[in-house]
Amino acid sequence: MAYSGEPILAEDLLFRPKHSLIDQSLHSRLGATTTNGDGFGIGWYGIGTRPAVFKSIEPAWNDRNLREVAGQVRTPLLFAHVRASTGTEVQRSNCHPFRHGRWLWMHNGALRGFHETKRDLMTAVDPALFADIEGSSDSELLFYLALTFGLHDDPIAAVARAVGFVEDVGRAHDLTAAVQMTVATTDGATMWFFRYSSERQTRSLFYSTDIATVRALHPEVEDLYELGEEARFVVSEPLRDLPGAWNEVPESSAGIVYPRHDEIVAFQPVTP
Repeated sequence: MAYSGEPILAEDLLFRPKHSLIDQSLHSRLGATTTNGDGFGIGWYGIGTRPAVFKSIEPAWNDRNLREVAGQVRTPLLFAHVRASTGTEVQRSNCHPFRHGRWLWMHNGALRGFHETKRDLMTAVDPALFADIEGSSDSELLFYLALTFGLHDDPIAAVARAVGFVEDVGRAHDLTAAVQMTVATTDGATMWFFRYSSERQTRSLFYSTDIATVRALHPEVEDLYELGEEARFVVSEPLRDLPGAWNEVPESSAGIVYPRHDEIVAFQPVTP
């Protein structure tokens, strides 16, 4: 789940919705696994440009520290993730979101054949960035490939080049569907999100309708009046069942969210 908008208490985003991310950690409806108990993480922006992160290998539904922290953090931009490992170790450094400088990154999915392609992918990371890789996951490595290919300058182009490179390496290892991903990333001001897979059968991803429209559709929902006019959500699964409130991100698309403007564009990998 990613939130952008007026400052809001993290607890209201993580725990209050009927199908909150905490509920999804136990009862995912659309994910590859029903239970996502291999750790969690949140990242948020407060003072300065560098985001804070809080991560743990404990299941999100059973971590008292998460409840304590969420009740004190008020932020205009929150990333939150619950993890089901696709093969790499259950350790804090493999929990999302990943951070580098002012950037946060979350990935749902997998790089198929990662064990076979890992060396080729890792040696493509910019040497100036390589030492900052903390974990062993394919998700973090995809982040560092995007950084290598220019995430700071043009996020959509950088992710397109990173994905194209992963697919190219995959083909060299006889993999025909190397990438499965929904991704969210931010520099603290703008948020970008992506839905793409090599076989064009990508995991679910949704973005929220503008709050004024949702209020008009559901005036009886009091919680909507606690959200500011700029509130935007990007989620793997809707946080509650509200017709008209959620829009599925089209296959092979990228989205951009920044104050007073949202945009969906086609996404196509760039082969090196």
